[in-house]
Amino acid sequence: MNYYLTAVNTPFNRSLLTYSSEDFYKIGDLVEVPLGKNRYEKGCILEAIDDIEKLKCEIKLEKIRKIIGRFVGIEKLDEDFLNYLKWVAEYYHYPVGQHIFDVLPKPMKRPKEIKLIDGQNKELEYELTEEQKRAITTISKYENQYKKFLLHGVTGSGKTSVYIETIKKTMSAGKNVLFLIPEINLTPQFLTVLKKSVSGKILSYHSSITNSEKFKVWNLINENSEPYIMVGVRSSIFLPYKELGLIIVDEEHDTSFKQEDRCPYHARDIAIKKAHGLNIPIILGSATPTIETYQQATSVMDGYIRMAQRPKNISMPTVEIIDGRDRNSRVREEVWPFTDLGLQKIKEKVNEGEQVLVFVNRLGFASFVQCRSCGEGFDCPNCSTSLKYFKKTQTLNCSFCEYKISFPESCPSCGNMKLLQKGFGTEKLQEVLQKEFPNKTIDRFDRDNIKNFNELKDILERFKAGKIDILVGTQMLSKGHNFENVNLVVVLGIDSQLNFPDFRSNEKVFQLLTQVAGRPGRSKKQGHVQVETLSPDNKIFERVKNYQWEDFYKDELEVRKILDYPPYTRMCAIYFSSRFRERASDAAIWSKDFFEFVKNKELSSLDVLGPRPLSIEKRANKFTWNILVKTSNISDLHWSVEAFQQNSKFHQSVSVKVDIDPQQLS
Repeated sequence: MNYYLTAVNTPFNRSLLTYSSEDFYKIGDLVEVPLGKNRYEKGCILEAIDDIEKLKCEIKLEKIRKIIGRFVGIEKLDEDFLNYLKWVAEYYHYPVGQHIFDVLPKPMKRPKEIKLIDGQNKELEYELTEEQKRAITTISKYENQYKKFLLHGVTGSGKTSVYIETIKKTMSAGKNVLFLIPEINLTPQFLTVLKKSVSGKILSYHSSITNSEKFKVWNLINENSEPYIMVGVRSSIFLPYKELGLIIVDEEHDTSFKQEDRCPYHARDIAIKKAHGLNIPIILGSATPTIETYQQATSVMDGYIRMAQRPKNISMPTVEIIDGRDRNSRVREEVWPFTDLGLQKIKEKVNEGEQVLVFVNRLGFASFVQCRSCGEGFDCPNCSTSLKYFKKTQTLNCSFCEYKISFPESCPSCGNMKLLQKGFGTEKLQEVLQKEFPNKTIDRFDRDNIKNFNELKDILERFKAGKIDILVGTQMLSKGHNFENVNLVVVLGIDSQLNFPDFRSNEKVFQLLTQVAGRPGRSKKQGHVQVETLSPDNKIFERVKNYQWEDFYKDELEVRKILDYPPYTRMCAIYFSSRFRERASDAAIWSKDFFEFVKNKELSSLDVLGPRPLSIEKRANKFTWNILVKTSNISDLHWSVEAFQQNSKFHQSVSVKVDIDPQQLS
C-alpha cells in the first residue's frame, strides 16, 4: 500500500490529508478522494509518504481512506507550477488545497474552439522619444535575468510604447509575455493596440470569458509553440505558463490587483515572485505608483525609470480646484450637484465638438432617502447601511447584499408623501446633464449600466467614435484609457474618499485625481480638469494641481514612518465574522490577547491594534470585527500568524479571514 499527503479542496486541517492507494501517483497528480460521509472531493498529490513508522505514530493505518481514482479533465500539475501555488497559499496563510482548486479551470469534455488574435506587426505610426528609448534600452539589458523595474511615467508619457517595444523584443527571441491589467475594461484597448504592433498570437483571460474558453486557454498555452502574449486580469497569473520571458504589470498601484475573497493575494506581488523564480524581468508601470513600490525603487535607485514628459510637446492638463463653499460657485437646486461654473465649462467644450468626462465614485441617483416629516430613513435589514435610490428601476438597493425594495410612495412610519433624496451618484448626474443638454448624448460608464463585456466594448467604441458627447463614470474611467477628443474632466464627490478612515486614503485620492487628470489633453489642445471640493485647503489638492508628485511622496513617507505604517512595517489584518455580534467581538478580543501574549513572550517587534468593528459592521447578516498586527520583521509576522492559526479555536458560527498585506482596512 502507498500513502500520500494530499491537498484537498476543503478548509479542514488546512486542507492537508493523508490517503492510501495500491496504485502509484506522482507529485502534482489530480485525484478524487472521499471526504466525510458520502462526499467526494478533488485533491492534489503533494508528496509520497515513505516513513511508514512515523505515519503509524500519527494515525492508525487502517483508518486511512483510499484514493478513489484520477480526477478527469486535468491530469497533472507541473511540479514547479504546483510549488508556486503552494508558496502563494503559505504566504497568505490559506489552505493550499482550496487555493489549487480555486485557480484551476472547470474541466470540459468538449471545450469550444477559441479565436486567437494574430498580431499584424505594423511599423510604428510615431517616433519614440528619448525617454522611451532610454527606458527600452535599460530594460533590454536584462533580457534573460531577473530584474524588477518601476516605469514611473506621467499620464500620457507613452508607457504603452515602451511595453510594446519590450514585448516585441521578447517575442522575437521565442519567449512568451504576460501582460497584467487591473480590470477587464482595459482589455479592448490593449488588444487593439497589440494587434497592430506585435507578431504572434494574442490571448486574453478575464471574468467574462466562458468556462469552456478558460479551459481551452489553460491547455492552449502549453500546446502553442508560437510565441504569444497573454493580456489578463489578476487571475491570469495562475495559468501554467511555459517559456515565459517577460511580465508587465500595468497600473501597478491599482487595488483591483488585490483579491479580497478566497485567497487574498496581490497579483503584483506574486507576479514579482514568479519573475524571480523564472529569472526573468518584470516591469511595474504607473503614473502614480504605490508608496511601497516607489520607496523600494527609489531608496537605492535600482530599476527606477522616470518618464516625465508627454510626446510631441503635449502639455499636462491644467487642474482647477473649485471651492464648493464659495458663494460664486453655489449651485441652483435644479442643476445640483453641478455648479454654474462647471456647467458653463462643459457647455463650451461640447459646443466645440469635444467630449467631456464627468467623474463621481458613486452609483445610483441618491445616496439615501429620508422622510421630510419624521426623519425616517430606509436601511438594509441585512447590513448596517442605508439603501441607495436608483431612479431608472424605481428601487432602493443595498450596496453590499442583494436586498432591494420598490421605491415607496409614502413614508411607512408617518404616511408623509414627501421623501427627500440625499446625496448623488452617476444616475443623478446623467439626468441633470440630459436636461441641461437635451440635444447631446449622455451615457454612463459604471457597473450598474454595464452588465457584461460586450456592453463594455460597445460603450467604449461609441465614445471613441464620437457618438457619446458626455460620459459619466465611476473609478472605472480613471484607469489608463486614452480618449483623444476629451479635453475636459469634471470631478465631483471626492471629499467622501478624502475623509475615509484608512491610512491610505490620502494616497488613494492622490492617485485617483492624478489618473483622472491624465485622461484629457492627449492631443494638441490643452486639457482641463475641474475638481469640486468643500476642503480646498487640503494639501493634496495643491500637490495634484501643481503635479508635485515628489513632494506628495515625501510628505506621505514622513507620516508613514512616524506612525509605523507600510512601507516601514508589514501588516496582517484578521477578520472575525458571525451572525452573532458578541461571538465576532469575543473572537477578536481573544485574538488580540493572544498576539499580546506572543509579543510579551517571544516577539517584542509586534504591534497589535484593535479589536474594532468594521465601519460597516453588519453585511449580509454577518457582523465583522478585526484586529491589525504590525511589525518591521516579515518573518515575525508570519511566525505569529502561524502560531495563531494553530492555537485558535472559535465557535463554529465564527469565520476567520487572514489577510497578509491588506489594502482595505475599513
